[in-house]
Amino acid sequence: MKRALDLVRSYGVALRFAELGEWGNDQLRSEYDPAIPEIRLNLQYAASLAAPALGEFVTLAVGHELYHHREAIGEIPALRDRRARESAADAFARELLERSA
Repeated sequence: MKRALDLVRSYGVALRFAELGEWGNDQLRSEYDPAIPEIRLNLQYAASLAAPALGEFVTLAVGHELYHHREAIGEIPALRDRRARESAADAFARELLERSA
């Protein structure tokens, strides 16, 4: 988790836990707001996790949303297909988790 937190700081992205509201059948675990820029992690979901799972959640969520930040600042090209973008963000997050272990 420390690696993810260091990385988010290095990009100058704010990070906070917040109530993300209801999203139907799906649970929104995190979101990125490029206007601030800020990553918000689902407070309710995080509160339900024990320490090891919480660290994994934070690392994966931060990694996923940092991928979108990197798109927003032009560091990496934004893929046209939404599904491909989300898949790439998930892969980046898993790689960050593996490097953090």
